[in-house]
Amino acid sequence: MTERKIRTKLVHDGIRRSQYGEMAEALFLTQGFVYPSAEAAEARFLSSGDDEFIYARYGNPTTRMFEDRMAAIEGTEDAFACASGMAAINGALTCLVKAGDHIVAARQMFGSCLHVLKVLEGFGVDVTLVDGTQLDEWRAAMLPETKICFFESVSNPGLEVIDIAGVAKIAHEGGASVVVDNAFASPIFSRAVELGADVIVYSATKHIDGGGRVLGGVVCGTKEFIRGPLEMYVKHTGGAMSPFHAWVLLNGLQTLDLRVRAQAGNAAAVAAAVAGHEKLARTVYPGLMDHPQHGLAMDQMGSGGTMIALDLADGKEAAFRFLNALQIVSISNNLGDAKSIATHPATTTHKNLSDEDRAAIKITPGLVRISMGIEDGSDLVADIKQALEAV
Repeated sequence: MTERKIRTKLVHDGIRRSQYGEMAEALFLTQGFVYPSAEAAEARFLSSGDDEFIYARYGNPTTRMFEDRMAAIEGTEDAFACASGMAAINGALTCLVKAGDHIVAARQMFGSCLHVLKVLEGFGVDVTLVDGTQLDEWRAAMLPETKICFFESVSNPGLEVIDIAGVAKIAHEGGASVVVDNAFASPIFSRAVELGADVIVYSATKHIDGGGRVLGGVVCGTKEFIRGPLEMYVKHTGGAMSPFHAWVLLNGLQTLDLRVRAQAGNAAAVAAAVAGHEKLARTVYPGLMDHPQHGLAMDQMGSGGTMIALDLADGKEAAFRFLNALQIVSISNNLGDAKSIATHPATTTHKNLSDEDRAAIKITPGLVRISMGIEDGSDLVADIKQALEAV
């Protein structure tokens, strides 16, 4: 049989059916498992097979279905589900370094990711931040002690696009692993493994759920990495995913391709409709020809993605007027939802950064990040246009 296409994998891969032959993925709400004998318990603790479970913090049949499906669509050997996207980031980074090691990371990223790097610095790990779009800066920052090159493939919230293949070449020449946060790209527009990424991390809370219901994260990579240092770290530090959340996410995956492509279509339509508007200093969307990494985005993702950023010319006051005038788009701090969501990063997700640090990654007082949903595109264009007129 030929290789299954992604929509088929999103519906079918990873299914484990019980003796009852249920059609839908089963939800196993149990924290522990029963062994037929003391000898069986001993054997399972020595070496658990793919369908042998010990404790829900270590693994669960529902969670394993989600992991297997994620590995299948991402093109990796294995995956491990975590309690949240940040639990996944923390696990993927921390299990790979020790005191004295060095991480090179793009400075354009989510505030909580920057906080994890600061925590690692407190444990004796050296961190160098670079402009992720400049390969020369990555190359110059590499040291013999460098173990990880870490970045968001599309940055939050500035929507800079990082050259995965370019960074991977530099990292691998220096003996470092490439850890990519692929949340904005989503698994649908992801080619991170093909481009050289070693470890791919998602906040499953975002596009994978798509309904604003649960938290979740997942790390994808080789079986040696996933079932070695990562699993050992996450299962003993308590960052495992709830089986219920895994079940919700499995159901979210079934419509992921349909949703994300609709969201990206809406993002492209809105960006084109408001580009050059007199109330805006900038319209940022990788799908627009004037985006600095437009060509890279098309080569790397084949799409501009589901997110846009609007920089209101008159700063915070104008941004707040715009946000308060929105009628369809909700004000929240999530993204990747079926509902469109607008966020003011300077006062919410990135408020703990200094003014200088925000300026360095182009988070201005007027910047509004918008995650486009699956509503009718013409309604979204009309809503955003009327909100701009209200500024």
